Amino acid sequence: MSREMTIGDFAVLTHLSIRTLRKYHEAGLLEPAHVDPFSGYRRYTAEQIPTAQVIHRFRRLDMPLKEIREVLATEDPAARAALIAEHLDRLERRLDETRAAVLSLRRLLAPAEPDVVYRTEPERVVTAVEAARVALDDSLRWYSEAMTALDAAVAAAGARPTGPPGGRYDNALFADGAGHATVFVPTDPPVDAGPVHALTLPAGELAVTVHPGPHDDIDVTYGALGRHLAEHALTVAGPVHETYLVGPRDTSDPAAWRTEIGWPVFRTAAR
Repeated sequence: MSREMTIGDFAVLTHLSIRTLRKYHEAGLLEPAHVDPFSGYRRYTAEQIPTAQVIHRFRRLDMPLKEIREVLATEDPAARAALIAEHLDRLERRLDETRAAVLSLRRLLAPAEPDVVYRTEPERVVTAVEAARVALDDSLRWYSEAMTALDAAVAAAGARPTGPPGGRYDNALFADGAGHATVFVPTDPPVDAGPVHALTLPAGELAVTVHPGPHDDIDVTYGALGRHLAEHALTVAGPVHETYLVGPRDTSDPAAWRTEIGWPVFRTAAR
């Protein structure tokens, strides 16, 4: 074993501060080669430099100390590589979330005028799942379960989807944090099976725009539509309409998703 060196010299060689080395010692991550029982001075060896450098690289990648300890303690190279790959996958997901947040903020800083179309929705019968009260925080889970039930019932009945799925959400869901929600699929014929049932959607006048991409910043599109309607139309109380023109069921690329948002309005003239 090589000659021991002071914690100060080891800090210079590894580019890790004395404070950081003490922290790693206390966490059981990088034990000094020797600790003086009387003075408490820590001493290290040159053989510990590669380990310190590995730890330094992992910390620059925001790997938690607990996971670094697990990687260092794993002797099987394949298992060690799997642990590192798992952390890198998390970093990539976090990077994607950061990019989405940056894009959303840029849209907020420079909002574009939405392309709004006014149209009349005819009355139609669809296959639907309804919930009298859904909490906004739980809405994604409820939506996923409702769509799974819809798909299973439609397939079991041998019915044919005739259009993209959609949803109707009461204003209270957003204003109060909970409210009535409906998801549906147009099918031929409509299906009745347990919680899945035929539902008549009433006719109505809508102002419609399309949100591109994932739903992380769909509130930006809602806001742009709201600004437009405040200046150009009379809105009425009623559920918000969403139609999932392209979604996770169609492609795994969130950038390709397209969600149509419809807001009930009161029109006095054709546009």
